Amino acid sequence: MPEQPDPRAAEIYRRLLAAYGEPTWRPFYAPMDELVLTFLSQNTSDLNSGRAFGALRARYPTWQAVLDAPVAELADTIRSGGLAQQKAPRIQRALRRILAERGEFNLDFLANLPTEEALRWLTSFDGIGHKTASIVLLFCFNKPAFPVDTHVGRVTRRLGLAGPKDAEEKIKGLWEGLAPAAWFYPLHLNLIRHGREVCHAQRPECGVCVLRDACEYPQKPQ
Repeated sequence: MPEQPDPRAAEIYRRLLAAYGEPTWRPFYAPMDELVLTFLSQNTSDLNSGRAFGALRARYPTWQAVLDAPVAELADTIRSGGLAQQKAPRIQRALRRILAERGEFNLDFLANLPTEEALRWLTSFDGIGHKTASIVLLFCFNKPAFPVDTHVGRVTRRLGLAGPKDAEEKIKGLWEGLAPAAWFYPLHLNLIRHGREVCHAQRPECGVCVLRDACEYPQKPQ
């Protein structure tokens, strides 16, 4: 993380704060809940993953019950989240390993690990990439990890801060090099909101964009 923020990143951060406000960090889900929810959120909408998570928690009162469930039954339970046949066994493998390594379904130990070590541990699980791991670390422990989802990636590329084909993991490192860690949570959420409300994948609303004059998107109206 830089001692001084990059001037362009600072301007983007300031404008997004003015447009959307400053989200205050607070842990919303327990770490285990957040981990499983991030599995469910892959390649689907927040609405669908939320429904799948709600169905899972309603059917299984404990993580042990999730682990012990027949995999076909678990897949059927989380079907609303999509790709259930892939996600169900991945969730169970993760639960089995956490229980074997930690002796309980608890990720609180991650709070005391250096961020890079915590990232390595999380990404060693099948189905957990840098985005998923960074979400758990930032949202649950306020650690300096910058998650990059579809919206963050799209806005960053259009702004010209990243190349049009740069992967999300590269964009993660880019933001971590441009902004101080204290900005990660509000900047991440405000970039997502901007991508959802203004900088759409199709027909972005460039005319009302607060970043318009800082944007290098070649297809924006002049």
